[in-house]
Amino acid sequence: MPSDKVHVLAHPIVNARLSKLRQTTTNSKEFREGIHDISLILGIEASRDLEEATFKGDTPVGPFTGSVIKPNIGLTPILRAGMGMTDALLNLFPAASVYHLGIYREKVSLQPVEYYSKLPPNPTVDQVFLLDPLIATGGTACAAMHMLIEWGISVNKIKLLCVLSSQDGLNRVQAEFPGVEIWVAAVDQHLTPNGLISPGLGDTGDRLYNTVKGSEKV
Repeated sequence: MPSDKVHVLAHPIVNARLSKLRQTTTNSKEFREGIHDISLILGIEASRDLEEATFKGDTPVGPFTGSVIKPNIGLTPILRAGMGMTDALLNLFPAASVYHLGIYREKVSLQPVEYYSKLPPNPTVDQVFLLDPLIATGGTACAAMHMLIEWGISVNKIKLLCVLSSQDGLNRVQAEFPGVEIWVAAVDQHLTPNGLISPGLGDTGDRLYNTVKGSEKV
């Protein structure tokens, strides 16, 4: 589903980092570092059009006109794998508010279930970066999008950042939220019958935090 709202990174450094992430021999430390590096590049690319405010200052040599990011930024990582992307975005936006969202896939129905939200009663930010390393079926990302929109953030003020997506998952998010801007490092074409991206990365939460292997999130 072609769209000017979807941006797939085409960068040799990203491709190399992603290839490292895919390998079963990559340990948790290396996996965390790779997710961080790709997330940093995603954040830089996705923030190209942020509005700037100018100010007057002085260097040791003379006056200059500087700039700061004008909108208040919010980061919404989806627990728990989204936490692997958070530090990279905080490097770019150190004053950003971080609102954790907890969503898991129910084992029988395979539908996303919301279990935690750190969203305050009313929005206090102008631009939200939704952080989700994997979009497999798209269920988790869509559930998080609904939470943010119900909170009061318009769809055009949300940017979804992910390391890897399936084509089906990407299509689902686009179909439900055609106005959302999506930044993804790469797209895999296939899902397994039980909803895992193939070849994918495996379970990002388990690989990030070196825990018992489980099923990949939706």
